[in-house]
Amino acid sequence: MKRNALNIVYATITCLLVSLAMTNSALAINRVEYQEGAIAGRQWEVLDIAFAAATDPQQAGEIEIAADFTGPDGTAFSVDGFDDGDGRFVIRFTPNKPGSWTFSVRSSVAALDGKQGSLSVQAAGQDRKGGVVIAKESPTRFEYENGERYYPIAFECDWLFALDAENPDDIPQTRRFVDTLAENGFNQVVMNVFAYDVNWPKDDRLDKAFDYGSPNVYPFGGHNENPDHSRLNIEYFQRLDRVIDYLDQKGIVAHLMIYVWNKNVNWPEADSQADNRYFDYVVRRYQAFPNMVWDISKEALGYGHNDVHYISHRIDRLRKADAYSRLVTVHDYGYCRRFPEKVDFVSVQLWLSELYSVMRDVVKNIPGKPILNIEHGGYERGPYVVFTGNYTSPEVCLERAYQCIFAGTFPTHYWQGAAWNVIIPDIDQLPADEQPRLDYYRHMRSFVDRYRVDELVAGDRKANAGFCLHDNADTLIYYIPKECDFIGIRLPSERRGESMTATWFDPYTGEYSKPENHKITQWPSLKVPAGDGFRILVLNLDAP
Repeated sequence: MKRNALNIVYATITCLLVSLAMTNSALAINRVEYQEGAIAGRQWEVLDIAFAAATDPQQAGEIEIAADFTGPDGTAFSVDGFDDGDGRFVIRFTPNKPGSWTFSVRSSVAALDGKQGSLSVQAAGQDRKGGVVIAKESPTRFEYENGERYYPIAFECDWLFALDAENPDDIPQTRRFVDTLAENGFNQVVMNVFAYDVNWPKDDRLDKAFDYGSPNVYPFGGHNENPDHSRLNIEYFQRLDRVIDYLDQKGIVAHLMIYVWNKNVNWPEADSQADNRYFDYVVRRYQAFPNMVWDISKEALGYGHNDVHYISHRIDRLRKADAYSRLVTVHDYGYCRRFPEKVDFVSVQLWLSELYSVMRDVVKNIPGKPILNIEHGGYERGPYVVFTGNYTSPEVCLERAYQCIFAGTFPTHYWQGAAWNVIIPDIDQLPADEQPRLDYYRHMRSFVDRYRVDELVAGDRKANAGFCLHDNADTLIYYIPKECDFIGIRLPSERRGESMTATWFDPYTGEYSKPENHKITQWPSLKVPAGDGFRILVLNLDAP
């Protein structure tokens, strides 16, 4: 009996320790209680400094707290904090430089106002690159704060917030799904802070385990059906922290859409005190994440909820509150075209069949900005019909993504098994013929990184078919449509008689052909390798 009792105690302690480990492992943010001595931190890693204060619960959401940080080179940040519930207030800070920092607290709570502290910040750890910014050498490209290039291949997963939102202890499904995205080359997820449900019919075959519509969570008090907009549901945001944080751990940008108007969310009245409280809280809570980019709203002007003035005022409000100047966009081509100075990059939703020319027109209409086609009308089919768009073939979706790339813009992928209200987190458990072809995008990642295609020139016609990217020197890369059996190359006449090396890339398999040497004639022509799909030709002109 004694041995059995000891075994029970041991098992209980073990389960408790495992539970605690799971809870802690769900969040990588360094959380510390305020102290007068130096607090340890690390460059480009999120640090939560927590303060306790006895307050009236009814007034906690109205309490102001902020901190003024000064870095080792005099860099100054004024960072708003937020209420984290139960009398705790948090200053969430991400130092952008190593060295010694100091800070001073400003608060409407007398016990917190004037507190001072310091940070001892180590240099960035492996794979920590800082936030995404506009490239210094080109306003149409992105890079990290450390200067490394960032080429977005985005994946839209609107309901990612919901996968583990009802799990208080851990985010196993979120990790499983995000890991799959990271393994296949995606480095940006387009997601909502909150969405409730779709307004179109659902597939009768849809497994309820994968339907995250009408969730039992809500960012405000009460429930979506019976809301209390006068208060925020802090626990909701604490759980959302885990998702944003895990994306950060995996090197994936959270393209966070603060609003969505057509997913049955019971929002407070636009520009009301409750609306401003929600908006400000989202900015204060998530601005410190280096993997954050802001999107005011999905399809911002498409549903009559507001007008351009509201969106512009939201942007102004965000920029005033965001101490880190994270990039801002609006999911609306019309708005971006009318007010390009308000956004850092452009998000368009263009489905037209001849996509390359359409995207080239966007480049011309909004020059000097990175352009992301957030929805190109391709919604790769899954085991359930969720929303078909115009194109569901994985191969056609891939063609359209590459047409965005060759137009000098950036692509986003949709899979019907992980968009809108439906998410199938464990893709590997699906039958092979129902799995999305995410491997196509793994090959795309390898290709765009190998040739640094965002640094190449788009739009010049250097063949009698297809599309070309080039470096203004000796490298030309061609997208060749599946209809082509031959491609005629157009090269400067002075290169005639020289040689060129042709390498074919299969975007479906990721394989490269053996390089072939050809003489440059007046009208050089190459036979396209056999196959049913488009191909990519990499042409290197040999030095004379």
